[in-house]
Amino acid sequence: MKTLLELITDIVSTGFEQSGYEPSYGKVTLSNRPDLCEFQCNGAMSGAKAYHKAPLMIAQEVAGRINGNDAFEEVSAVAPGFLNIRISRGYLASYLDQMSEKEKFGIDLPKSEKIIVDYGGPNVAKPLHVGHLRAAIIGESVKRICRYLGNDVIGDVHLGDWGLQMGLIITELEDRKPGLPYFDDSFTGEYPKEAPFTLSELEEIYPAASAKSKEEEAFRERALEATKQLQKGKRGYRALWEHIMNVSVPDLKRNYENLSVEFDWWKGESSVDGLIPGMVEDMKKKGFAKESEGALVVDVAKEDDTKEIPPCMILKSDGASLYTTTDLATLLDRRQSFDPDHVIYVVDKRQDMHFIQVFRCARICGIVREDTKLDFLGFGTMNGKDGKPFKTREGGVMRLEILIDDIRKTMYEKITQNHEIDPGEAEKISETVALSAIKYGDLSNQATKDYIFDTDKFTSFEGNTGPYILYTIVRIKSILSKYAGTSASLPQKIKACENESEKALMLEISKFSTMIMSAYEEIAPHRICAYIYDVCNAFNRFYHETRILTEEDNARKEGWIALLVLVRNVLETCTDLLGFDAPEKM
Repeated sequence: MKTLLELITDIVSTGFEQSGYEPSYGKVTLSNRPDLCEFQCNGAMSGAKAYHKAPLMIAQEVAGRINGNDAFEEVSAVAPGFLNIRISRGYLASYLDQMSEKEKFGIDLPKSEKIIVDYGGPNVAKPLHVGHLRAAIIGESVKRICRYLGNDVIGDVHLGDWGLQMGLIITELEDRKPGLPYFDDSFTGEYPKEAPFTLSELEEIYPAASAKSKEEEAFRERALEATKQLQKGKRGYRALWEHIMNVSVPDLKRNYENLSVEFDWWKGESSVDGLIPGMVEDMKKKGFAKESEGALVVDVAKEDDTKEIPPCMILKSDGASLYTTTDLATLLDRRQSFDPDHVIYVVDKRQDMHFIQVFRCARICGIVREDTKLDFLGFGTMNGKDGKPFKTREGGVMRLEILIDDIRKTMYEKITQNHEIDPGEAEKISETVALSAIKYGDLSNQATKDYIFDTDKFTSFEGNTGPYILYTIVRIKSILSKYAGTSASLPQKIKACENESEKALMLEISKFSTMIMSAYEEIAPHRICAYIYDVCNAFNRFYHETRILTEEDNARKEGWIALLVLVRNVLETCTDLLGFDAPEKM
């Protein structure tokens, strides 16, 4: 199903052609002066030079050709050569009727691709904190958008489970409990099934070890050696690693579940360790990897680079692998396991150089197909009101579950203050609305930009916020529920609009297909936020100007109800793509 802009462009292009001009001049866009018209065409000014005619004369000719078309209420030629277009109400209603009837509102699905979205990246043995929020929220939305458009999509958490943090934990644990069998090289029995630490103990061990490694060089050297021995397969260290994973990963899953974030693959750096030796050997054999100051590197610089791109380091001088190594091996694993057409990384934008090197190296060395798309969506920092990275009042990094609980409590207070409501029901509603406040507060900002996490703003029921969006959807649901109580079924036929606020709402809804394709092609969930905010504003203007349920003209009322069914369905589709739902009441 063509978009409304495409349909109008077709008509105007035909008008240009019938007037003796190239039809490509008939491209129509949304008006940049909505006070004057709804759509505009600037083609007459582009064609003036080619046809040696005044642009206004061309515009007047075309306007004369298309002014009687059923699609238009009015087409006017305006100096110096604009075509100002107002769409007819009947044509607009007919278009929305088709949207209502079509699957996914009539969007023309692009060619299906196999896509992997890499958007977690937490280190095991550490609790999720607010620094993990953006990757989870943005990545989950990107995954859902890609799936909605018919792609085969895998979300990969890509755990940090194989690096120095593991060596730090093992070394600190050995200092605290040297008698454990994991540190006895002569031990040949079965290791205990129970981990020698609880989750809370594990979460305390890592920061203590990390701090010690910065102060004591000898401790850090031992941790580096422990990391190397773990990766080489030392039996006791591997058993400890399994304990760490078994204790830590379930807690990560619980925290992600609280955010309504789901991963298809719970793979980590460890899962590709076995691929590294063969991959490195292949790089050497083909002449891509060369020694430089003892390290193994691949030169990824290009002649037309405007900034210095350092070589991609594959192995350090001591033979140890790096993040670049595991990321390249992960791409190799993904090709062997899934053979994706497109891989999207949702990672802190400060990793930009890392991914330039990894992507170039992967292409040079043939790790990915030549036509595989590799995208890096680097996100900005979530800051507090002081403009600095978000912290607790004490200055530490806030745990994610504490942030979620604080927002939930705020929403609970607001909901119970405004309404007489059962406490249990208020709890459920506050959880739903809190999630919308957090996710919408993040996603409404362009991913690449830093933003201020303002609890007061994000939990408000007014303005460009998640609670405002949900309150609008709940208001629509309430109207439809009340109507359903008086009728056997909800009407489906949208009728020609009768007032400007109704037409404005219909025009906003008509933009769905264009918007969703922009969000997909640009990897930009904020496009959806901007769209639903405009739709909600248009609906609330219409609602306040229209007596919907008390309207005595039944045909008119049915048309309005049919429109609201479409508006509800579109809004709920969009909030699902953003990763949250609307309650039945608030």
